[in-house]
Order: sequence, then C-alpha cells, then structure tokens
Amino acid sequence: MVEISIFLKEIEIEDTYAEAFTGLFIRILVTKEIEIEEKDKKQFFIERDPLRLAAYRATSTPSTVVGRIEAGIERWVERDETPDGNEGVILQFWKSYGANKGLEEQVKDFFWEVSIRIRQDILSVPFMRIFDWRGRDNAIEYIKIDTEEMVGRCGGGHEYFSNEYGRDIINIPLMMGYDFKIDRYIGCGRGVAGGNIWYFCDSVKSGWNTALAAVKSIKEVDGVITPFYVCPSGSAAENYPPIGPPTNYPFCPTLKNRIESSVPNGVRSIPEIVINGITEKSVKEAMRRAIYSVEREEDLLKISAGNYGGKLGDYRIYLKELID
Repeated sequence: MVEISIFLKEIEIEDTYAEAFTGLFIRILVTKEIEIEEKDKKQFFIERDPLRLAAYRATSTPSTVVGRIEAGIERWVERDETPDGNEGVILQFWKSYGANKGLEEQVKDFFWEVSIRIRQDILSVPFMRIFDWRGRDNAIEYIKIDTEEMVGRCGGGHEYFSNEYGRDIINIPLMMGYDFKIDRYIGCGRGVAGGNIWYFCDSVKSGWNTALAAVKSIKEVDGVITPFYVCPSGSAAENYPPIGPPTNYPFCPTLKNRIESSVPNGVRSIPEIVINGITEKSVKEAMRRAIYSVEREEDLLKISAGNYGGKLGDYRIYLKELID
C-alpha cells in the first residue's frame, strides 16, 4: 500500500517514484541562415518563421511507445551561442535502448529515423543549417555518427565537403540558391528517458495552468526536454491493443463513476509531464523544479508520478528524495 507521508506546504506528495528508462539521444542545433522580420516570429502563421516551422515539424510524432523515436525542443538559442552567429534552437531526439541488441546496430537504426526528420522536416524548410550540439557535460560518452550516407547524399553526388566554423561540414546544393549545411559528424549518447510528474487538480483549467508552470521551470534545466509538453494522459501499464498503449484509464476522471477508479475524490484533472534528459542528474533536477514551481498553484491537491511497479525501467526516481 502506498502511504502519503510528504507534504509541500498544503500539497500532498505521494510516496512513490517515477520509473525511467535508458535511452539513446541525439542533440542538434538548428540555425537559420537569413534574418526575418520580428513580426514573423510572433504571428499565428508559423510558416513565416522558418526556424519555428522546422523545430515543430521535426519534433512532432511518432513516439517510442510505438517503436519509433520521439523528440522535443530543449531551448531557443541566441546568436552569440551559435557557431555561425545566427539564431537557433536545440532539438533532442530519443530512441529506446535495449541490451538485447548491439549498440552500433541500435545507433544506426536510430539515426535512420532521425535522418528522415532531418531530410523531410529541416532540410525541406528554407535557410536551415544543422550543427552537432553536445553541451557542457564532458562526462558523457558519445558514439560518432557520419551523416554523409543518410543525409549528405541528398545532393545526388554533387554534395561537397568544407571546413567552416572549425567543423567538417557537408554542403548540399538546393534549387533556392544556397547550400544546406550539416555537420558531417554528430554524437549519439545514452541518457535517461521517461522521468515524469503527475498533478492531481480540481479542474481541467487548474490542471492546465499547473502543468504550464511546471514546463516553464523545466525549460531552465540544461539538457532536458518535455517530449509531449503537457501530456493529457499517461499510458496504461498493460493490456496493449495492436495500435499501442491505451490511456491510463484508472486515472481518467471522466471514468470515475463507470469503472474501478484510482481517481481521488475532488480530482477532475491529472496532467502528466514526461521528462527526458542527457543524465540522471538533469532529469532529477527537472523533476525537482517541476514540484517546487507549482507549490503556490491554487487547486492543486496532490503530486505523484507514474511507474510500472519497477518491472520495466532501469531507474527509480523517488519523489521524497527530491524534496529539501
């Protein structure tokens, strides 16, 4: 039986843990070659802002729960941080890691999926460039990937190599009159995927506001993403139909009076925030901030996390260990 033994002000923190998994990640920086008007960065039609368009296209579905890859926006980057002096965005791509298959083969399969997103969602948007982005954590070991075969050959044999910004660059000529540039070598690392926080709120509106406050605080942590931003439902732990995991129906408030429900009285919304990070430390820090950032949110009744009884994941991140 789970005991409620922790409190943060008036909010109950369930004495439980998030079950997380080892995952492979690729972290890239996408920049745009030209400057656009400020109004185009803010207007409703994101197609007028190539960088926003590429970032959202490349990080959309599918997901690891259906055997593919998932992605997210880590943060937007100012000119003084990028190799080419242009505005950019850091994107992360993730794939499940399994010990039953060779690492080299898994990395190749992973980059095949990532290369599709690069070719179809970034190269196909005007003025984009791609750089490897490994950040400041030198303790992470990276496997080097040569992008020439799966991306560079989009040049049809007319791609060429150069050394720019202190990097080996592949240049792919495009009809629009410029070359698409991508780092020839990109790193793949092993990180932690599936850290999560659940918020038990008394209305859908308070659930939304609480989750938004949490995501905002998580964005301040280096090396993490929220691949589903605000997730409206976790997945059931078992009984998967052929299409993939169903919603976590015992925790769906609209089913409270129709099934054997796990939704406490007074709770009408349970949003989930999923967190992937390049290290276990970064995931824990993101989860910690996701707890403390909402301590003043009205109508938040309890904080919890999702797990599978410790049967599937490589990590157990206990909520009580995140509370000072």
